[in-house]
Amino acid sequence: MLSRLFSRFKRPFLSLSEQEILALAISSEEDDGRIYLAYADALRAKYPHSAKVFEDMAEEESHHRQALIDLHVARFGNRIPLIRREHVRDFPERKPDWLIAEMPIEKARDEAEAMEEAAHRFYVEAAARTGDAATRKLLGDLAIAEKSHESLARRLGEKHTPEDVRAEEEQTSRRQFILTYVQPGLAGLMDGSVSTLAPIFAAAFATQDTWQTFLVGLSASVGAGISMGFTEAAHDDGKLSGRGSPIKRGLASGIMTALGGLGHALPYLIPHFWTATVTAAAIVFFELWAIAFIQNRYMETPFLRAAFQVVLGGSLVLAAGVLIGNA
Repeated sequence: MLSRLFSRFKRPFLSLSEQEILALAISSEEDDGRIYLAYADALRAKYPHSAKVFEDMAEEESHHRQALIDLHVARFGNRIPLIRREHVRDFPERKPDWLIAEMPIEKARDEAEAMEEAAHRFYVEAAARTGDAATRKLLGDLAIAEKSHESLARRLGEKHTPEDVRAEEEQTSRRQFILTYVQPGLAGLMDGSVSTLAPIFAAAFATQDTWQTFLVGLSASVGAGISMGFTEAAHDDGKLSGRGSPIKRGLASGIMTALGGLGHALPYLIPHFWTATVTAAAIVFFELWAIAFIQNRYMETPFLRAAFQVVLGGSLVLAAGVLIGNA
C-alpha cells in the first residue's frame, strides 16, 4: 500500500527527456557497480574467487558509465541532471548494502543476473525513445551488452571459479548454513520437544484438565524459547567461531524451541482429556523422528543411532512426566 502511495510522486518513464534518460542510465550503472563491489566485499573473506567475479562485473559497469558520460558531455554538456532509479515509477529497485552482508553465494549470483536482465530491459526501452542516432546506437549496444551479461556471472565464474573451487565454495556455504541455522535450530527443537515433555504430561495426569495443561505447556514452551534464544545469541558473537550472526542464531534457536514445545501443548486445546493426550503423544513421536531425520540429513549422524538417542531420551522424560503426574 505504501509503495503504491509513494509511486504517485515518481516520474513516469515516458515523461523523461533524452538527457534525463542518459542521466538515469549513468546513475544506474554507477549504482550497479557499487552493488557488485559490495557483493565482492561481502564474499571476499569466505569466497575470494567469486569476489573476483563481482569485481570484474563492477569494472564492466564502470566502462558503460564512462561511455554514457562521454555521450552526455558531447550532446548536453558537463552538467548531468540528478535523477536516479528511485525517482522513476516502476523502475526495478536494488537492495541496499546492509541487506546483502549475509547473502548466500548462490543468492548473490542470482541477484546479479536479475540485475543485468533488468538493465537490458531498461536499455531496450530507452533506445526506443531516443531520436538521436549516436544515442540510440549506444543504448542499443548497451542493451546487447547487458543481455550477454545475464550469463556474465556464470561466464566469469568459469574463469575465476573452476569446478573444484566452486565445489569448495558451495561446501563452505552449506557449512555456514548449518552453523547459523541448522545447528542452533536443531538444539532448540531438541530442547523444546524433550524438556517440555515432563511438565506438560505431569500437569496433564495430575490435573486431568486440558485447559490448565495447555497453559502449562504454553508457558513452558514460550519461556524455554526466550531462554534458548537469548542464550544462543549472547554466548557467541560468531566472529571467532565463524557461526554467523548471533541474532539469526538466536532466532533460529528460540523459534524452534518454542515450536518444539507447542507441538504437544496445542492438542490440549481439545477439551476431551484422552483424545488430547493421545494426539499429543502421536505428535511427540513425529517430533522425535523429525529430530532424528535432521541429525541424519545435516549433521551426518547415522539415522538409527540418532533415532535411538532421541527416542530413548524423549521416552525417559515422558515417562518421568507421567510418573510425577500420577504421584
